[in-house]
Amino acid sequence: MKYEYYLEGLGCANCAAKMEKRIKELKGVDFASIDFVNKKLIIETKDVEAVSKEAENIIKSIESHVNMVSMNNVQDELEEKEEKKSIIKYLVGVGLFLIMLFANNINIKLSLAFVSYILIGGDIVFKAFKNVIKGQIFDENFLMTVATFGAFLIGEYPEAISVMLFYKIGETLQDMAVDKSRKSIKSLLKLKAEFANLLKDNDVIMVKPEELNIGDIILVKAGERIPVDGVVVEGVSSLDTSALTGESMPVFVQMGKEVLSGSINLDGIIKVKVTKAYKDSTVKRILDLVENAAANKAKTENFITKFARYYTPIVVALSFLLSILPPILGYGTFRDWIYRALIFLVVSCPCALVISIPLSFFSGIGLASKRGILIKGSNYIEALCDLNTVVFDKTGTLTLGKFKVSDIVSMNGFDREDVLKYAAYVESFSNHPIAVSIVKEYEGEIDKAKVTELKEIAGQGIIANVEDKKVMVGNLKLIESNGVEALKGLKGTVVFVAVEGILAGYITIKDTIKGSSKQVIEKLNNLNINTIMLTGDNKTSAEDVARQIGIKEYYYGLLPQEKVEKFNEIKKKSYGKVAFVGDGINDAPVLKISDAGIAMGALGQDAAIEAADIVITNDEIEKVYEAVKISKYTRKVVLQNIILALSIKILVLALAAVGLSNMWEAVFADVGVALLAVLNSRRILKMNK
Repeated sequence: MKYEYYLEGLGCANCAAKMEKRIKELKGVDFASIDFVNKKLIIETKDVEAVSKEAENIIKSIESHVNMVSMNNVQDELEEKEEKKSIIKYLVGVGLFLIMLFANNINIKLSLAFVSYILIGGDIVFKAFKNVIKGQIFDENFLMTVATFGAFLIGEYPEAISVMLFYKIGETLQDMAVDKSRKSIKSLLKLKAEFANLLKDNDVIMVKPEELNIGDIILVKAGERIPVDGVVVEGVSSLDTSALTGESMPVFVQMGKEVLSGSINLDGIIKVKVTKAYKDSTVKRILDLVENAAANKAKTENFITKFARYYTPIVVALSFLLSILPPILGYGTFRDWIYRALIFLVVSCPCALVISIPLSFFSGIGLASKRGILIKGSNYIEALCDLNTVVFDKTGTLTLGKFKVSDIVSMNGFDREDVLKYAAYVESFSNHPIAVSIVKEYEGEIDKAKVTELKEIAGQGIIANVEDKKVMVGNLKLIESNGVEALKGLKGTVVFVAVEGILAGYITIKDTIKGSSKQVIEKLNNLNINTIMLTGDNKTSAEDVARQIGIKEYYYGLLPQEKVEKFNEIKKKSYGKVAFVGDGINDAPVLKISDAGIAMGALGQDAAIEAADIVITNDEIEKVYEAVKISKYTRKVVLQNIILALSIKILVLALAAVGLSNMWEAVFADVGVALLAVLNSRRILKMNK
């Protein structure tokens, strides 16, 4: 089972990575992940009591002030809670530091320096010693303590205190920036209604959404969010669904219309009958998907975590060699080379990378969700960046999936009314969109009792007895496999009707291509992404759609299992990642095996949300391109942060080695760069469409 915990007081990304690594190694843990952005620990285990206790011990051994709290006990205000810091203590420390700068007496100078140092950086020193005792050596507390102690030993009191002071200021600014990013991302997802107006015995009672039951009637006033999924039973209004679908145009609703939780009622008062409990409602699904997305980490995130694990000890070892080898070999004094080595220590902290990279990915996921694209993890952001091919289903994806009878042709002594009647009687037992369009076209009353021995053949059609006559309604495969000669080469989607082994005629069905399908294909092709179409429809219909939207490679007449086989063939031939875009129900098997399964218009559909890696909350095909665009921009920012952090650190390390940098540059290369990287990550949230 999966268990979630809130890590109250967690502020160190590097420490979070260490905690995650050690918790993953615990016996009985099937999966563990720490989402630093949300301060959340996810553990999958069968022995939660023992594992949670060991996990808490690990967390305390790394960061003693961090509390592991069950998410069930976490209130909203706890997430807003920050670690309080004593401003007066730091102001006194800064005051003593300024007095020390002007003191002439060496003893007074040393005393003021010591007290100032303890007031400003005492908590860092204390943490460093506690961590050393617990075996946690290579963290930022240890590095700063050793570097400033070393500065004291060589008589550089002002630099020792200044480094600690600016480190603390930088850490505070960095915490503020990360916290602001957290709030910005969470503000994108403020979909949950705070309360619901439950109608009971003609009274209105305010309750929590979690307290509503299926069948309850709730009142939704203008300006309020709909708390759970339901259906309108009274009233008319317009809803703002932009937070769910990214669609800015209001949606008109009236009696009988389904409404989704998270939508805002813009005008009028509506009564809604609850159809789903809060735990199963759309808003809860979205929040769970986005918040748990951080558990599916990208390769870049995993690489940076491993990189930081080895990078810091290597730099510490190099700084030690730098402090002793040159003076032993006769190049300069020990004092000069120790000072340079101390700069090495300050620079080596990997916080800029460890904080900014998961924050960048989470910002990308948050922005996508705001625009109606739910991405289940940063690993799928990377998959979208590396796409070589996008495979599309046709019906309902590239086309609207709204079929209409365009022509009825009769033959062999039957008339048009006969052809439509037999087809409508047989198709009345099917929910397929084509069947629905035929039944809709037939305006007469259908007596289902006249239809017997009905047999549906997957991917072909239906055979049944209608008024004691054997009737076949389906595609060319069905007719020919039953010995009926049919016309070939007909254009469009054709449904043949045979009665008693004689072809009575055929019905041509027309589907409308989505207005933006052609532009999306063009945009993807411009990114050097191949586009392919798979359909169960006939050759002429597939050719017609492919020609109109510009897809050069397409496969038709495919049964569900044949789609899977064809998709596997495409994957083998592809040099990069392959995505599949479908409706999320019939195409669930293909969505599951793709590198990035994208479900269209699948909000609230269990099969889609389960099978897909990316869920587009409406039928807008252009969201596929937008998902790729957001992913590429996110990775661009991630790479910028990696290059920024490493290049500045390497530059300062090189300058320190030849004596051309001091501890001021070192502090900037550590905390300053981390702050810049975090601020750069925030740019993702402001990306234009």
